[in-house]
Parts: sequence; structure tokens; C-alpha cells
Amino acid sequence: MMRHTTLLGASMLALATLPNLASAQTVVKIDGSSTVFPITEGVAEDFQKMKKGAVKVTVGISGTGGGFKKFCRAETDVQGASRPILAKEMADCKAAGVDYFELPVAFDALTVVMNPKNEFLKQITVEELKKMWEPAAQGKVMRWNQVNPAWPDAPIKLFGAGSDSGTFDYFTEAINGKSKASRGDYTASEDDNVLVQGVSQDVNAIGYFGYAYYAENQARLKAVPVVEKPGKPPVSPSEATVLNGSYQPLARPIFIYVNAKSMAKPEVKEFVDFYMKEGAKIAKEVKYVPLPSKAYAINLEHIAQGKKGTVFGGVPEVGITIEELQKREAK
Repeated sequence: MMRHTTLLGASMLALATLPNLASAQTVVKIDGSSTVFPITEGVAEDFQKMKKGAVKVTVGISGTGGGFKKFCRAETDVQGASRPILAKEMADCKAAGVDYFELPVAFDALTVVMNPKNEFLKQITVEELKKMWEPAAQGKVMRWNQVNPAWPDAPIKLFGAGSDSGTFDYFTEAINGKSKASRGDYTASEDDNVLVQGVSQDVNAIGYFGYAYYAENQARLKAVPVVEKPGKPPVSPSEATVLNGSYQPLARPIFIYVNAKSMAKPEVKEFVDFYMKEGAKIAKEVKYVPLPSKAYAINLEHIAQGKKGTVFGGVPEVGITIEELQKREAK
């Protein structure tokens, strides 16, 4: 189980604090990625306890893309993102006068999942995933044996991230070669719990989402080992395979972005400092891969030095390792 509350509460979360203190409370507003949500939820809960109700932290899950729309309108203080900010979002933030700090908080193993009663799917290649999910498959690739003749003549039931999700952006870039390029005839949601429910209830289902949601639901789901290229072995998602760089192309960094003006508010600065100090522990508890301690120290240095913006180029990237991320952030 999760550390404090189950992920099944994610879609309804507006973290509550002690009653009768509303008038004295200050608020830290967070939205964005459902993938980053479990870490942020844990940090927010512990932070609120430490503040004894003086600060309220609200955490939404409108997806990375949906969250950036609010963040770049200065409606939120902190944005959870399961991919780096994109050029259009950078432009929107600039137009609205929103400067930001980019703070990586962990690595995720984006996980392909199947129903536990599925007995034929032992592994899946990136090419087979592409046959299943590419735009040309829409309305045409509808049965398992159309992807691989060795698989049964049974309907494929697909469950995946919605178009406002950073997981959708990352998965489509990694598998189909272009961000947001995907068939549309599947059950889509920015709430990963909806996808967990769908895959767990249909023997012919397959889907994808962040590792924490798989880890929380292992009794109801099975992870599918992924073969990156012909001749390579199948690799299952885990902390070890993320750390050694073998889980490709679906290992990815996840982030929070902080509005630079919001950092002038004591409650936001204190919350972000707390996140950088406690985030690694909570990331591990919710089954993500924490970054080396130096990475969180560098985040705090960037804030202290006023180093704003992104170390990414505003374009989708796949295959970055923890080591490469550290090199970029240290520059």
C-alpha cells in the first residue's frame, strides 16, 4: 500500500487541513501530472502536518499538459510534469510573464501493463507496441494476432493516457517516434486509476502509465517486459533497470516546475525546500527511483542563484539517463 493514502483517492484530492483554521491559512496551489502526484501528495501531507494547519496545499491532477495551461496563466504555484516543458508552453509562460524553476524530482519507469489472466503475453517489443498504438492502427489493428501471428485471435482492449498527459506525450514519442501521434480509438484518461480499473477488469486489455500505479496494484495487474531492439533481452521495469539504464526507451525523469514569483511567498519557498529535502525518501516509498542526493542540492542551488528556465530544448526527448540528467543540471 502507499505510504499515507491510496492512489485511488487521487482524482478527488484537495488535501484537507485542520478545521477552524481556514481564515489563518495560506495556500500552496499545485496541479499537473498524475504520475508526479504520488510524490507531491506525500510531500504535501507531511508538510501540512509540520505546519500544524497553518498552510494548506492543494494538489490537482489535470495532466502535465493541462497543468501547464494553468501554470503558464499563473494560476498555480507549482506544476508536476512527467516530461520537460515544451516550446509552446515555454512561449505561453513567457507571454504571461511567468518565469520558472525546473526541478527534477525522480525517475519513473513508464510501465506497460496487462491483465493478470493473460497467459500468452510474455514480453513485447517496441515495434509491436508501435503496431498497436500508431495512428495507422486506428480502426484496423483490432485483434492480438494482427500484431503478432503467434498471439490469439482475440480483441485488443487498449487503455492509455489522455492527450493532456505528459505520459501520453512521452509514450507516443518513445514508441511511435512523434509526440502526440497515436491512434484515438482507445480508453483514454488523465487519471491513471481509471486505466488501472480498465486493465484489471478485461483479460484482453493492455495499457500504460507510471510505475507507482502499477506498484500499488500488482495484485490486479502484470507488467510486460519490453524489448527495446531486436537482439536485446526483454527488460522489466524496476529501480535496478532504471538505475543501470537498461529499461529503455520508457525510463524518464519527472519534475516539478515552480513559478519564480511564487517563490517570494514564504509558504511556497518553505514547501519547495521541504520537497527537496524529503522528496527522495517519499519517491522511494511510492516506488519511483529517487535521484542522487546531489541532484536535490543542485535544485536548491539553482533556486538560490536564480537559475530559471529549462535545460531541455522545448522538444520531446526519450532515452535520457540519470547520469545524463545530472550532467545537464550541473552546467
